[in-house]
Amino acid sequence: MNREELKKVLPHRGAMLLLDEARLKDGEARGSYEIRGDEWFLDGHFPGHPVVPGVVLCEILAQSACMLLKDSLEDGKLAYYTGLDKVRFKSPVKPGDKFETVCRITRAKHPFYFASGEGYVGDRLCLVAEFSFAVVGES
Repeated sequence: MNREELKKVLPHRGAMLLLDEARLKDGEARGSYEIRGDEWFLDGHFPGHPVVPGVVLCEILAQSACMLLKDSLEDGKLAYYTGLDKVRFKSPVKPGDKFETVCRITRAKHPFYFASGEGYVGDRLCLVAEFSFAVVGES
């Protein structure tokens, strides 16, 4: 899926749409985002040595995982983060890097979905996490 196709699943727009593309295969969502260097979250983090904030990497992971919930995200429903667990930042992500994610749903008990995922730059593991969502109607 390209950015226009992603917008049919995700409510994010503008600077908060943090995926360039995503694909689903064998129960996994694989997403990617090219860190250009002009993103709002790099301004001041850190001057002279820009590094993507960890919370932004977690958001990229979540947006990727939401592709697995696309059938549940119809009729105005949204997936809200409900938890982040066992998050580990292994290596920094910097401008020029292509951050790639691999996510899977590990358990579901509607309206809650539990997932795990990893983020990479090339073969370098940068992030691992377990996280959860609640799929609810717009409020």
